[in-house]
Amino acid sequence: MTLPTDSEPPPPSPPPPDSATDTATATANGATTTTTTTTSSSSSENPPDSLPTPPQELQLPISWPQDGTLSVEWIHNLMQCFDWSSRNFPPSEFPSVLPVQVFDSLILVASKMLHKEPNCVTVDPFRPNSGTTASVVVVGDVHGQLHDLLFLLKDAGYPSDDRIFVFNGDYVDRGAWGLETFVLLLAWKVFMPHNVYLLRGNHESKYCTSVYGYEKEVMAKYGDKGKHVYRKCLGCFEGLPLASIVAGCVFTAHGGLFRSVTVTPSKRLKGKKNRKILLNHDNKTLTLGSLEELSKARRSVLDPPWEGPNLIPGDVLWSDPSKNPGLAPNKERGIGLLWGPDCTEEFLKKYQLKLVIRSHEGPDAREKRDGLDRMSEGYTIDHVVDSGKLITLFSAPDYPQFQATEERYNNKGAYVVLEPPNFDNAIFHGFTAVTPRPKVNAYYNFEEVIDSDEELDLESMVTS
Repeated sequence: MTLPTDSEPPPPSPPPPDSATDTATATANGATTTTTTTTSSSSSENPPDSLPTPPQELQLPISWPQDGTLSVEWIHNLMQCFDWSSRNFPPSEFPSVLPVQVFDSLILVASKMLHKEPNCVTVDPFRPNSGTTASVVVVGDVHGQLHDLLFLLKDAGYPSDDRIFVFNGDYVDRGAWGLETFVLLLAWKVFMPHNVYLLRGNHESKYCTSVYGYEKEVMAKYGDKGKHVYRKCLGCFEGLPLASIVAGCVFTAHGGLFRSVTVTPSKRLKGKKNRKILLNHDNKTLTLGSLEELSKARRSVLDPPWEGPNLIPGDVLWSDPSKNPGLAPNKERGIGLLWGPDCTEEFLKKYQLKLVIRSHEGPDAREKRDGLDRMSEGYTIDHVVDSGKLITLFSAPDYPQFQATEERYNNKGAYVVLEPPNFDNAIFHGFTAVTPRPKVNAYYNFEEVIDSDEELDLESMVTS
């Protein structure tokens, strides 16, 4: 397949006459920060029995290429169709936009590709064909906020041979367009497998998607085929890698650092294939895990366990930083760890890294974290140590989409650009939500699920 050049393709949809974009640049924490505000006109409302006719330039319904090879034109048509249909069609009309057969073809190719990748992918920005070095864009949680993702891609510059994207997970749930968001990113991954890296977030799981809306969203959009589509998504979630190392100096993951799981096999009895695993969960013995242990963890689970021998995936997806030194159980979430600046320094120094970029905490989660900065700008710098920094990156502005409180968080989203040759200086780009959002109902009871992933029903995760 032919890689696009650095020249930017046309945007997903032309801005309406009354749209406006305001850009401001500032310096924060020694790094450049750019903030962009975007507005767009809302679509006209149509009676339920009178659906609008799609513009002629859109190729609807979307069809799978005859030779099975995606092109940049195919993906940009996909973005335009998703944008337009989200503003003009009810969710039940989604099969007329993306037929289930096309979804099946895409997710089959993407799943095979993702399952072959290691737990921790190596992102090498050097481009051997051109002899140049690409920049790397790191993206945090997007949570089904399709229109904000479309803006982010256009603002950062679409994936190309000189621009690599690393996504830190949480593509679905809470927002109303998780399916479109996940499908779009899978399409970019299939088209440019070495320029787009999709990591797993804690919401790419059976438990979270059953609580925070994605399962119901898929059922609403695909009807009697919904269970089939949802199962395919779960299978694809299992294949998403857990972490990445960019240019040998930046570690990215959704939640963050992880423990060492000391496995002590007992003496195997004659004629017995099984062996006992002895795990010591005494908090005093918690030690930081290694990249070797991460590489051997079993990630193909619907819900990462919080107990037993396979704790590393749960830690990587659910853990949070703390200002307190050491490692401790993450009692607030009921899964994963809290780790302090000393652990960040130990990890960076051991592997000669400069940055850890993680995500996982939006404005609702940070509101209750004593000692840590709020998520109003889309990023925070949580640890500054001798070897480098720990950054939390959140890319869903005005999150969550559905809020039960009268006063909204109105947070900005942000993404990070890492530039050659050193890749150790995070350049932050902040942006506000695309407004107005299309009117749509939530797929979960957001009035009862206010906090961010707190007080997990661990028993349901066991039986799910």
